[in-house]
Amino acid sequence: MRKNDKLPDKGLSDLEHQLMEILWKGGPGTAEQIREALAPRHALQDSTIRTVLLRLEKKGYVSHRLEGKAFVYSGLEKPRNVAVRAVRQILDKFCDGSLEQLLVGLVENEVVDRKELEQLARKLAKSPGTKTRKGEE
Repeated sequence: MRKNDKLPDKGLSDLEHQLMEILWKGGPGTAEQIREALAPRHALQDSTIRTVLLRLEKKGYVSHRLEGKAFVYSGLEKPRNVAVRAVRQILDKFCDGSLEQLLVGLVENEVVDRKELEQLARKLAKSPGTKTRKGEE
């Protein structure tokens, strides 16, 4: 299995992301609990929440279990894993798959400064779990 095979293929819409944040922060919940948590930002019908949850389940982000008569939904992916997938999609769509292009763009546009990248490179070089690509030693 490739490293990315376990991650969902599809990205998250803004509403899906907000729903996932509720599950990440609050833990498992019913559609009604999720609708109530979203209410300050979005006044949505129960059927809309259920549709979004079904879509997230099909995408592989959530699962459900039956408790009494209610479905209780849980997030399957940690936020960090979802972020990794989103970055991979950005790399593929905008940078021809090149992490270097993305990092150079982040530095050139002052999102990340050069010193931060240098510190990260030093940390990675010291990390025992860091692997190098063929030919890089």
